[in-house]
Amino acid sequence: MYFVYILQCADKSLYTGITTDVERRFKEHCEGLGGHYTRSHKPKKIVYTEKAKNRSLASKREASIKKLTVLKKFELIKTRK
Repeated sequence: MYFVYILQCADKSLYTGITTDVERRFKEHCEGLGGHYTRSHKPKKIVYTEKAKNRSLASKREASIKKLTVLKKFELIKTRK
């Protein structure tokens, strides 16, 4: 099982990624072991998660979320609360 996740960073920007363990990955981002973006934009919290059956589907969903405008991403986040 894979997850697509969105993190909100300290500067209010959003980061989207995929993982098999959201909490572990968030911890890695916080420790500077995540992606390049989160090393310079400190992650503050997980604001969205979505299950995917496999890596391929998770990657496709991640790509589609990354193409959304910031406004659309915030609308997506609201739907999961």
